[in-house]
Amino acid sequence: MRSLEANSVECRSAVIDDLPAIVRMLSDDFLGQQRERYEDPLPESYIKAFREIDADSNNELIVAELDGEVVGTLQLTYTPSISFRGGKRCTVESVRVDKKYRGQGIGREMMLWAIERAKDNGCVSMQLTTNNDRVDAHRFYESLGFSKSHVGMKLKL
Repeated sequence: MRSLEANSVECRSAVIDDLPAIVRMLSDDFLGQQRERYEDPLPESYIKAFREIDADSNNELIVAELDGEVVGTLQLTYTPSISFRGGKRCTVESVRVDKKYRGQGIGREMMLWAIERAKDNGCVSMQLTTNNDRVDAHRFYESLGFSKSHVGMKLKL
């Protein structure tokens, strides 16, 4: 496994050609295998979702590149709010690093980049949810300063 040089990961907005790599990473873990469909061609639902995200100024689909290869992804959603004295929040989700590059600091670089991006966009806080079964992810986010402050709930529709 190669070591990661500082600042060698470049984060940028995703383009449609990145979509297969993004879906591959989302589907490549024990939870993603249950809910994603990585196939060629990709199901139209992914293309539709990409277009909606791309057209929404409060959403950013981000990829991380290493030597020109997409090795990570995350999505940022900015939520204007009346609470927090009109403060804007940033939600980060769908954070993934290609399995062959995990453990090399790419996820940390992506998240530090995302935190700065949220600050630059005037956000007063960043929030995320992570599945109860992702114990390693919990430790990772806590190492970045996130705290378990709320109870998340979902309703499947």
